[in-house]
Parts: sequence; C-alpha cells; structure tokens
Amino acid sequence: MTIIGTNLFFDRSAAQLNSLNGRNQTLQEQISSGKKLAAPSDDAVGYKRLQVITRAGADDVAWGKNIDLARTVLTQADTALDSVTSQLQKAQELTVQASSGTLSNANKAVIAAQLRGIVDDLVSLANSKDARGGPLFGAADGDTAVTRDATGVVSFAGTGDPVAIPVGDGTDVQPSESAERIFGGLPASAGAADIFAVLTGLADALAAGGSVSAVAGTALDGVKASLEQVSSARGSIGARGARLDLESARLDSTALTREAERSGIEDTDLTSAIIELQKTTTILQATQASLSRLSSLSLFDYLR
Repeated sequence: MTIIGTNLFFDRSAAQLNSLNGRNQTLQEQISSGKKLAAPSDDAVGYKRLQVITRAGADDVAWGKNIDLARTVLTQADTALDSVTSQLQKAQELTVQASSGTLSNANKAVIAAQLRGIVDDLVSLANSKDARGGPLFGAADGDTAVTRDATGVVSFAGTGDPVAIPVGDGTDVQPSESAERIFGGLPASAGAADIFAVLTGLADALAAGGSVSAVAGTALDGVKASLEQVSSARGSIGARGARLDLESARLDSTALTREAERSGIEDTDLTSAIIELQKTTTILQATQASLSRLSSLSLFDYLR
C-alpha cells in the first residue's frame, strides 16, 4: 500500500509540475510575442475565425485600391469635362456672333477657322486617356472614344457604357461616361446629331459665305443642348464620387470592427497574462518546494 501510494503521489506530482511548467512557458511566449494564438491547436474555432478575418481584410485592401482608381478616373473625367464646357462656351459665343447679319465674308471665315479649332480640341478631349492608359470616354469596347476620317467626319467608336470598376462585394461604379452620351444625341431635323457635326456644319456654312442665320440658329440650339448634357454628366460624376466616399467610409468602419475582433481573438492581454504568469510561477515554486520536502522524508521520518 505504501509503495502504491508513493508511486501515485510522485506520478501526480510529476503531472502537476509538467502542467504548471507548460502553462508557465505558454504565458511567457504569449507575453513576449504579444500573441495568444500560435497554432490551430491553441483555439481551433478562434484560429479558423482569424483566417476568415485575414481573407476579408485582403479583399477590402483590393476594394480600397479600386476605390482609389475609380476616384482618380472620375476626377480625370470631371477635369476633362470642365475643359469641354469651356470649349462649348466659346463655341456658343462664336455661334451668336455668326448669327449676326452684319458680318463680312472675311469675318465669317475667321469664325469658321475658330470653330474648326474648337472641334479639334473637342476631338482631342473626347480621346483623353485615363489613369489605366485606356480611353477616358471610351465605350465598353474599342481602343478609342472617337475616330476621324480623311474628310474630317467624326464617328463614335464602340458601343455601350464604359466598363464599371468593382468597389465592393456586389458593388461597382462606372468611372466615366461614353463619348457618345456626352457629345452625341443632340436634336436635329433628321434624327440625332453630335456636337462635332453641328459645329463643323456651321463652320462650312460660314466658309461658303452668304446668309447663315438658319444654320447658326440650329447650331446654337445644339450647343446649348450639348452644354446641358455635359453639365448632367458632371453632376452624375459628382454623385458617383460621393458614393465612393460612402463606400470608403464603410470599408474603414468595417476594418476597425474587424481589427477589434482580431485583437480579441489573437492578441495577448498583457495585464492579465502577467498576473496569470506570476500566479502560475508562485504555484509552481510552492509545488516544487513541497515535493522536495516530501520526497526527502525517510522511512524513519515516516515512523517517527
């Protein structure tokens, strides 16, 4: 009985010392690393949740980069449209001058040249490149927004709206407008017209001499309609920019919540860990001392 009891005592004591030593070592590692999870075995559920949090964080980083890209392209589009507005306002002033019946043919030729210059500038603005190197006002397909043939006729390339940029799970933003929507779709006697054709037609009439009152009146309506379309496009771009701000704020808020959850699962609570280490160390030392005293007793001590 004494032998069995002694063996059992030492087995239990060894197990308790091993457990205390292991706990002590674990706490020291958690304090030094700042992490309370080092392997899946430490907390299988928590470790799996950390993997989900990490993947979600990586996704949000990608969404954030796309938001930055969309903002850049929207800013480029708005800047280009501001220049388009300036050119159209010049065209409007020249069209009003052209409608005057007192202009000489020489004056008409000067205005015609200025209008052709504005058309050139508008074509250049329509074919602006975005931050990705693609057409800023390009359609869903095509490498350019507009083309110009040998006779100077401008045509829209591609069809559909510009490709949207994904900025969230199931959320995307169209960063620009198609050239056709901005410069085309103007009212005309024979269907729709575009601002390039409207201004070129007026310039041709002025260069030919004679009365251009009727052509100038139609052109003035077209320029006004074009200005309205550009203004509408800029308003839409501004609204999309505000939407990106909301999406960015959502990502920031989600990131803070996710970081708090991650920290609660993974990070060491230093204050609690240090107190626990001190407690475990004290128990370990007491256990070692008790075991040392008990194991040193001889049979004569036991019989005494």
